[in-house]
Amino acid sequence: MTKRDFDAVIVGSGPNGFAAAITLQQLGLSTLLLEAKATVGGGMRSAELTLPGFIHDVCAAIHPMAAGSPFFSRLPLHEFGLTFIEPTIAAAHPFDNGKAAVLHHSIQKTIDGLGIDGSAYEKLVMPFYKNWDKILPFVLGPLTFPAHPFIMAGFGLKALQPAAILAKTFKTEAVRGLFAGMAAHSMLPFSKAATSAIALVLMMAAHHKGWPLVKGGSQQLANALAACYISLGGKIETGVNVTSLQQLPSSHAVLFDVSPGQLLQIAGHRFSALYEKQLMHYKYGMGVYKIDFALSEPIPFTAPECRQAGTVHIGNSIKEIALSEALAWNGKHADKPFVLLAQQSLFDALRAPQGKHTAWAYCHVPNGSAKNMTGIIEQQIERFAPGFRDCILAKHEMNAAAMQAYNANYIGGDINGGAPLLRQLFTRPALRWAPYKTAAKGLYICSASTPPGGGVHGMCGYHAARQAMKDVFKQA
Repeated sequence: MTKRDFDAVIVGSGPNGFAAAITLQQLGLSTLLLEAKATVGGGMRSAELTLPGFIHDVCAAIHPMAAGSPFFSRLPLHEFGLTFIEPTIAAAHPFDNGKAAVLHHSIQKTIDGLGIDGSAYEKLVMPFYKNWDKILPFVLGPLTFPAHPFIMAGFGLKALQPAAILAKTFKTEAVRGLFAGMAAHSMLPFSKAATSAIALVLMMAAHHKGWPLVKGGSQQLANALAACYISLGGKIETGVNVTSLQQLPSSHAVLFDVSPGQLLQIAGHRFSALYEKQLMHYKYGMGVYKIDFALSEPIPFTAPECRQAGTVHIGNSIKEIALSEALAWNGKHADKPFVLLAQQSLFDALRAPQGKHTAWAYCHVPNGSAKNMTGIIEQQIERFAPGFRDCILAKHEMNAAAMQAYNANYIGGDINGGAPLLRQLFTRPALRWAPYKTAAKGLYICSASTPPGGGVHGMCGYHAARQAMKDVFKQA
């Protein structure tokens, strides 16, 4: 091959950019990783957003997918300072009656705590739990013929159902609410096909690897990936905002951890009319409104289980959560939005000064929304934790526009890299045999806008790198 400055250049240092860079570097190539911001990390950054000594996760906070990632699990990240902390309870879901439904790391403990719905939960999830090592590689990859077709058929029959339908598996409002909280991570109305898939994947992740947080903040995961990459001989340059191919050093391949819109801006002149049209029509999902709190004490939840949970899903009944998600999808704001809340400082003393605490919370809003949701989110938390507002020392707010300003991949505040609609699950960002290949030779997209989609798992980057190795460097 003709001599170039690098074998491959990777644009963007989120989990997928790092996965792509590390994969290629491990295979003996020379690579350069470029990051627009002053620090690496993408959605894995942490910062003192409120008061000195209070460490907040700017985006991703709880890491079930990172802990269970087939790629990250193969890296010696613990040697580079990464430590996962497992909360006492993975996730709790409070209700107006003062009680809570609970998702435990232990599948049996979860079953035992679900009352008359325990047997229904066991019947639904146990087959997937026992075969998760066979299901996960298919779920976290591009569309291929499954290695275990009968197992995947069984999973697909449940996963492809709308959450509104699969929730009827359960008799009690408590367990239906718990399931709804899991499905709401899809950021889709519960009437949409495959919204159950997100719920099932998150529940299986909890039962296998848990829902851990990163000791010291999510930035430590980014730092560990960076250190691992550099140890392999990789090179990182920060403060490089790539807006044109002309900015890049010469290379045989370029992998972009960017959104389809950014990819068009950078390289659209190299694409076919069909591919350009497909990227232009890519569907983005809801945005988020996020608040970080510095607190004088832990959140005083009424339900004791919530005071032991790393994640709390605030939304009460499935009816209420379904309405919240449908409204946001249709361009409206809920008066009682579903709120995802994390309590990292309960389990990580590095997150706040002694005796003080942090909280991380967001709700779904219409894409691009500029509405201030702070009061509504605080009201939702106060509803299940009377006295919460009295604990607030300071707060930091980010609407959907601020989320995009923080990370250009979050178009309109969409942190999933595009709506996980059934038609976009395996064909994102365009309908192609190899979704990571663009219409231009040597150019690839490796962001969450490719399969398997959003989440801190790095698998989009890994699969894109493998595709580049096959196409450009003729290695399988």
